[in-house]
Amino acid sequence: MSDPPPQPAVDPVRVRRAQVARWTLLANRVGYLCWGVAMAVFFIGFAVGFHSAVATTVIIGLIAGSILLAPSIILGYAVKAAEREDRARGL
Repeated sequence: MSDPPPQPAVDPVRVRRAQVARWTLLANRVGYLCWGVAMAVFFIGFAVGFHSAVATTVIIGLIAGSILLAPSIILGYAVKAAEREDRARGL
């Protein structure tokens, strides 16, 4: 009987990069969801009238979305660039 083929070594940098990619994807989705909710509430408030709850919801949605999206977009581009660089180097 032959031995099973050896498993490739696990690169901790690539494992960490995959984790960062998953977290940035989640942050992107939640951030855009916050912006979408803020816009929907804004238009609903525009149609029926602005109250303090509508304005507060819009402001919180925009701020939360911005806080999530700013770093996640930057980190997402960084992960993609690092993967592209690894492929170009043959790793």
